[in-house]
Amino acid sequence: MNKQTTLNVRIGGALSDFVATNVGDDGSYENVSEYVRDLIRRDKERAEAEQFARLKAELQRAFAAPDSDFVALDADAVIGRARRN
Repeated sequence: MNKQTTLNVRIGGALSDFVATNVGDDGSYENVSEYVRDLIRRDKERAEAEQFARLKAELQRAFAAPDSDFVALDADAVIGRARRN
């Protein structure tokens, strides 16, 4: 799915000044589009890292639980539970 989206964003004041310091000859980015793409990528990476951290914490709690907390299930029980949900 390679759908492109065009965004139009209007900023002013301090935000505009901040963007200007990051774009152009003195900035880290050649243009505003490159800067915005990088910000979106970083935010995506942050969200994925948060999701991974939640999953990791959940797995750590599960593996740390005593064996008595676990219930043995056969395939029919698992399938039945999935059908009810």
